[in-house]
Amino acid sequence: MAKTTLDSIDRTILLHLIRNARTPFLEIARECGVSGAAIHQRVRKLEESGTILGSRMQVNPKRLGFDVCAIIGIRIVDPARNFETVEHLSRIPEIVECHYITGKYNILVKVYCTDNEHLMHTLFDKITKVEGIAQTETFISLNEAFSRQVEVSELETEDE
Repeated sequence: MAKTTLDSIDRTILLHLIRNARTPFLEIARECGVSGAAIHQRVRKLEESGTILGSRMQVNPKRLGFDVCAIIGIRIVDPARNFETVEHLSRIPEIVECHYITGKYNILVKVYCTDNEHLMHTLFDKITKVEGIAQTETFISLNEAFSRQVEVSELETEDE
């Protein structure tokens, strides 16, 4: 995948949108010294290039009753079936992230459950029932210390 080269305006746009995706384009335009239309065009180009993947609201899972967060390492019998396994895992609503990884496991998933019983049900009645899964190891998160996006200020720009 080709790396996107950013200039200072692109970087400013991304900084604002990462902090708050609802920042009005005119507010960003004023800070950059360009028109609102120019910001719209640049955001569209950043979306088309795959730099901006979308925008979404962040919801606090605990406020919705999902008090247990767990990370589960999954080893599958045949690594050639990674994609098929992930397709099955994508149908389990408790799984909110899935990563192909190196090391002891092939796949790492993040799940949110209402309580430990729900986690046990999700693990034993859903995840381990996926054909081809050989082993799992579950790590319960006690508290999320932080979560963040890539720091845009660290990226190279055209004008540097």
